[in-house]
Amino acid sequence: MISKLLELYRENPSQARLMGVMVGAFLLVYFLPAGQPRFDNAVLEAIRLTRWYAREHVILCLLPAFIIAGAMAVYISQGAVLRHLGPQAPKAIALGVASVSGSLLAVCSCTVLPLFGGIYKRGAGLGAAIAFLYSGPAINIMAIVVTAKVLGAELGIARGVGAIVFAVVIGAIMQLLYRREELARAADGSARGFAAGEAEKPFPAVLAFFGLLTGILVFANWAAADSSRWMQVYAWKWQITAALALLFALLLVFQWHWPLRQVLVLAGLVAGSALLLPGTPELGFAIGALGILVIAATRDQDREWAVQSWDFSKQILPLLLAGVCIAGFLLGRPGHEGLIPSAWVGAAVGDNSLQSTAIAAVLGAFMYFSTLTEVPIVQGLLGAGMGKGPALALLLAGPALSLPNMLVIRTILGNQKTFVYCALVMVMATITGYLYGNLW
Repeated sequence: MISKLLELYRENPSQARLMGVMVGAFLLVYFLPAGQPRFDNAVLEAIRLTRWYAREHVILCLLPAFIIAGAMAVYISQGAVLRHLGPQAPKAIALGVASVSGSLLAVCSCTVLPLFGGIYKRGAGLGAAIAFLYSGPAINIMAIVVTAKVLGAELGIARGVGAIVFAVVIGAIMQLLYRREELARAADGSARGFAAGEAEKPFPAVLAFFGLLTGILVFANWAAADSSRWMQVYAWKWQITAALALLFALLLVFQWHWPLRQVLVLAGLVAGSALLLPGTPELGFAIGALGILVIAATRDQDREWAVQSWDFSKQILPLLLAGVCIAGFLLGRPGHEGLIPSAWVGAAVGDNSLQSTAIAAVLGAFMYFSTLTEVPIVQGLLGAGMGKGPALALLLAGPALSLPNMLVIRTILGNQKTFVYCALVMVMATITGYLYGNLW
């Protein structure tokens, strides 16, 4: 009988695989533990986390990130990228520039992905791109300050120093491991990424263009914090964002030569939404961002900007939403349980042993943290008995990685590089946390 089945498989393997998938799907549905409270709650947590992510992060985080990434592919000179961040650039300069550039962003592990994809496809070396990918969500100044204030100066300093060292060391290791491939990538021109021609805009205009876009991204996502200074910025975040958007509109008119009438119509739509629905600034933000892409798509000289932004969106967004849904099903939202009981997590990381630290690093790497949410989560775990070593490991691995983050990195770098990068983050976080927990 088995030989007959094998013969049928060899005769028509595609139909055999299809039947296998159908049988597997049927068995999965048939034995689904629906009606069990924990399973039903995990399904709801998956839906709630995905809904929360769609509401809080797609419009304010991912939409501007896609716009910036698309603009990188068109307006940033490839020569400048290769000179400062390329595979043949001096390693100290490339890694230093990438780390500093990433640390200026207050973004989560998902929002940094389009920006990482943009600089990598534009010609940045693997090491520099990885340093940027890690430093964006892990090192930003606001997160370090809030960590020090809430969890103590000692842990805040350890996180800041560890994250800076991680960005440089992991980037250098990745560059070293794949140096031949990177040199070949630069030599055969595959680092050109896109067919768009070199930007002819003056450097000050390009610098202002990306500076204003980055400022809009940062301040639109400015999170509340337990600090009077940061809360003052938070209270004025939308006024600051609007001022930056106004300057960006003026730049588009006078340097990108966009028709004043079209820009005024778009500005009127944004202002009208703010006046009619004052409690929903996200609506005006979405209208402005999408309006920019629509205008760009109608202009021959800027159409490639809209095309590249769309390419990033369709590549990244579905994987992110699927990853967030799976993460919510398994681990739930902050303060809510998914399929895995939080008591198991607390019991697994309750001391400074190597095992507890490794578990914290791995769990942190697969969990999704939006900007600054890792701080109250770690605060709660410390209160429940978590060791300081596992706490530091989670702070070093958690914000930089997540399940949706890994799924997208795989589409850009491939399976092997993604595995090596994630393994380096988790192993280094484990070793650092273990040493910190036992020496201090």
